Amino acid sequence: MELKQNVIIKIEKDSIAQEIGLQAGDILLAVNGQPVKDVFDYRYLIQEEYVELTIRTINGEEYIAEIEKEEEEDIGIVFESGLMDNAKSCKNKCIFCFIDQLPKGMRESLYFKDDDSRLSFLQGNYVTLTNMSQEDINHIIFYHLSPINVSVHTTDLSLRKKMLKNPNADKVLEVMKQLADAGIEMNLQVVLCRNINDGKILDKTIEDCAAFFPHAKSMSVVPIGLTKYRKNLYPMIPFDRQESKKVILQVEQWQKYFKKKLGTAFVFLSDEFYLKAQQTLPPCEAYEDFSQYENGVGMLALLEEELVQALQEKKEQLPRQKQNIVSVATGEAAYAFIKKWCDSIMQYCPKWRILVYKIRNDFFGEEITVSGLLTGQDIIKQLKQKELGQYLLLPESLLRNDTTMLLDDIKVEDIEKALNIPIKITKNTGMALLCNILDLEENT
Repeated sequence: MELKQNVIIKIEKDSIAQEIGLQAGDILLAVNGQPVKDVFDYRYLIQEEYVELTIRTINGEEYIAEIEKEEEEDIGIVFESGLMDNAKSCKNKCIFCFIDQLPKGMRESLYFKDDDSRLSFLQGNYVTLTNMSQEDINHIIFYHLSPINVSVHTTDLSLRKKMLKNPNADKVLEVMKQLADAGIEMNLQVVLCRNINDGKILDKTIEDCAAFFPHAKSMSVVPIGLTKYRKNLYPMIPFDRQESKKVILQVEQWQKYFKKKLGTAFVFLSDEFYLKAQQTLPPCEAYEDFSQYENGVGMLALLEEELVQALQEKKEQLPRQKQNIVSVATGEAAYAFIKKWCDSIMQYCPKWRILVYKIRNDFFGEEITVSGLLTGQDIIKQLKQKELGQYLLLPESLLRNDTTMLLDDIKVEDIEKALNIPIKITKNTGMALLCNILDLEENT
């Protein structure tokens, strides 16, 4: 659904905007006589001590609101779109696109493919750089939108055009050079597809991307996610245990090389490769500053370290004598780790039973094992006849866009009703997990 550009949906309480009488439904036409393209134009233009806003009211009347304020003081306007215009949709037709693997009948917003560099800066989304005009590049450089997250996938430019099915896909290195020359930092990503951009091609991609260091700050390699809805799509083979071991060995050799040459490992593997290979995860220090954390890199190692710390911090408050039964649901990938951590908690609290349930992803298929892609219907179906205890813990990663809704539009409240049990949503930290399991106050 198209959003009306620069529509105000809320005025912050006790703000300048409230003081001068702006209202929800008004439209911002210009700041200091200049049209506002997006949120970055707006933030830049309102920094002055004297600002003129050209406003169109709900009734269609236009006027200029004069504002005197402190330099860089916010005005207190919330817009309909966080970008203040519509996110740019993706023009690629990537052979590995997850959205193309969604079943029909899901809510419309799930099928929107964004490839907007502004969302990369604001929300951490990855962009391919194929859909950017020179004006867009200049926009990034002018406002110094850094870091930008870039989906590289391969620096074999002929292969990149085939993988993204976009004739502009071979410009990636040129655009990356422009950004690096302007001092823009980049976090890079490769979605690895077996027998396509792996092996020697991955070696070339890693080497080419490292040439942009230090402006190319880090690089992650993640395996393609394959759902059961791939009819008429490019044939793909999932990474099995043996192939995952090969990728780990390959990337760890590069890490050793870069540690000596650059002082950083530079390239990092997502947790999923280690889980598929059934290998021990690297320790926390191997992930350095966790710059690729949101890409599933180092999540489990950090969670384990945080849990150990949380147990030490809360050792005086642990309910060692209290009896209780609680349950935790997680995806197949993290199950063994969550089970191990819950077992360690029960060693401290021997009268506490923590039931950990592995939820199979029937909705998307068995190759999808991460908790964040579980659906309400799978959780309900697989826990319907299970012992759940006093309450059930679900990970926050299940929820969409600050709502209580899962991917299949089933809400947490629906799951509570179907299973007849209270649900606690837990953040992905060791302290949150411990406190939610043991019903402790997190901040005491």
